[in-house]
Amino acid sequence: MALLTATAAHAGFQVTVTVLVYPALARVPAGQWAAAHLAHSRAITPLVVVVYGALVVTGGWSLLSGPDGWTIVALATLAVAALVTAVVAAPAHGRLGDAHDRAIVQRLVRADRVRAAAAALAVAAAALAAW
Repeated sequence: MALLTATAAHAGFQVTVTVLVYPALARVPAGQWAAAHLAHSRAITPLVVVVYGALVVTGGWSLLSGPDGWTIVALATLAVAALVTAVVAAPAHGRLGDAHDRAIVQRLVRADRVRAAAAALAVAAAALAAW
């Protein structure tokens, strides 16, 4: 149940970012970009720490508890989301902190859709594991 709760919180967070936050950020004019990106980064970082921290704790606990097949699927899809974050999203945010670049913003938006899909699949797998 702990993994299901954490994956559900993560999916809610991720879908909100995908559907609301990043599209709004992508519409920020280049001249206002630096302030908007900085404000976004400051506001979202504490939530990212809590949500991803919960995933690490519950994922580790699930692994140590002898996971079943659906738990492994949930953890694998969470790993996809984390990998996309580490390889695409975090570096994109780093580059966007310097200056607005429409191509990088679009890369970030596309990567975020992959993260949202992975988060949704993780919830489904965690629900099946809990059932």
